[in-house]
Amino acid sequence: MRKKLGWLLSLAVLIGTAGTAGTTAQAATAAEPSAVTDATATDAKAATEDIKDRILAIPGMSLIEEKPYPGYRFFVLNYEQPVDHRAPWKGTFKQRITLLHKDVTRPTVFFTSGYNVNTNPRRSEPTTIVDGNQVSLEYRFFTPSRPDPANWGNLDIWQAASDQHRVFTALKRIYKKNWLATGGSKGGMTATYFERFYPRDMDGVVAYVAPNDVVNKEDSAYDRFFAKVGTKECRDKLNAVQREALVRREPLEAKYAAAAAENGWTFTTVGNLDKAFEAVVLDYTWAFWQYSLLADCAAIPAAATASDQEIWDTVDAISGFSAYADQGLETYTPYYYQAGTQLGSPDIKQSHLDGLSRYGYQPPRNFVPRDIPMTFQPAAMRDVDTWVKNNANQMLFVYGQNDPWGAEPFHLGYGARDSYVMTAPGANHGANVSKLMEAEKALATEKILKWAGVAPAAAPTGAAKAAPLAKPDAQLDQQDIEREPMLRP
Repeated sequence: MRKKLGWLLSLAVLIGTAGTAGTTAQAATAAEPSAVTDATATDAKAATEDIKDRILAIPGMSLIEEKPYPGYRFFVLNYEQPVDHRAPWKGTFKQRITLLHKDVTRPTVFFTSGYNVNTNPRRSEPTTIVDGNQVSLEYRFFTPSRPDPANWGNLDIWQAASDQHRVFTALKRIYKKNWLATGGSKGGMTATYFERFYPRDMDGVVAYVAPNDVVNKEDSAYDRFFAKVGTKECRDKLNAVQREALVRREPLEAKYAAAAAENGWTFTTVGNLDKAFEAVVLDYTWAFWQYSLLADCAAIPAAATASDQEIWDTVDAISGFSAYADQGLETYTPYYYQAGTQLGSPDIKQSHLDGLSRYGYQPPRNFVPRDIPMTFQPAAMRDVDTWVKNNANQMLFVYGQNDPWGAEPFHLGYGARDSYVMTAPGANHGANVSKLMEAEKALATEKILKWAGVAPAAAPTGAAKAAPLAKPDAQLDQQDIEREPMLRP
């Protein structure tokens, strides 16, 4: 633990969020599992007890299944959490967790995607670097980790951070070595918010491609990004396809209606097929740069000579026509709710669509069922941004040069300590440490090893020798980056 943060920082965290964290610390503490144990007796018992039995001895923990994997034990679990950490007596829900167990003598990486948890064995990049255990947590309100009934007012970044805090507190009894928090995109945001509210839990944070929309109504950074990303030739090619899709709205919407009938898509939430169609088309350039590379521009058809089917196919492949149907939106309702209440969402100007676009970038409110109330809280992201600038300690932010979500990144101020922001050249939303320039990659790897408490054995001669400790594994090390439209990081 980074005890040098001291009691002053702890006090600041308790009072720093103007009614969000300040009055809730005692309630959260009341909901946490007790950390008081007889260390000698526990260690003696642990020497002969199976790791599964130790995990399931944690109050509120239950097993869904264990899946075999060479060199590891992999568990899919449920953990009972308070619906409201401010009032834990108001009921509980079951939150899914996965645990990739290597050894209790190794460090542990706490991963979240910010969405559903993958129930197959996976290893994040920091887990590979430190050759450690990995705990992965499903974000609250993503099914099945949703309270029933669902009071959407209990879905906020502090509640989610408190979920992580309780899981960490429970498992730290077993996994006593250093812990790192990590995640990509919304998961990188989640790791950052966890650090903001519980800065004494983790020994380091590795946040990948984490957007930082500090002022929701000020989005000019995205306009500047799209004016210079890649090459002019590629930008013009993408813009032309996007414009042509709206010029051919009538025949393409006929295709859309046929596809909707075939697949059973409905459009109650967004309002109608026309709004859904335009939302998909307006995502096109953003989604391209989020998931593709500059070299992929060669596969984009020339709009002027492309058939209706070719325009349909490229938009569907990159944006996805199912995205704004009710069936596509349903899984991501918790994200859109958060975007419209705390996280913010981009709104970019696309002058090449002037006279063709009927709705512009639609707000998150359009993608959440109307019976769920939403009120935006502008102070939430400003608070996190200010905290990171002034208090970041042993935090690493990694961005991709050509990723639109990196247009508004986290920045470090004079109060930051042993923390870094690095950008992978030419990389998209899949940017990570391995894609950094060699000097930065070595430094980042060395820092991750150091924060995890394994640097002396791993890199005795400094950053130039720092390298991942675990052997590559094609299945475990898959990056599960789903192709989603731009409004979902």
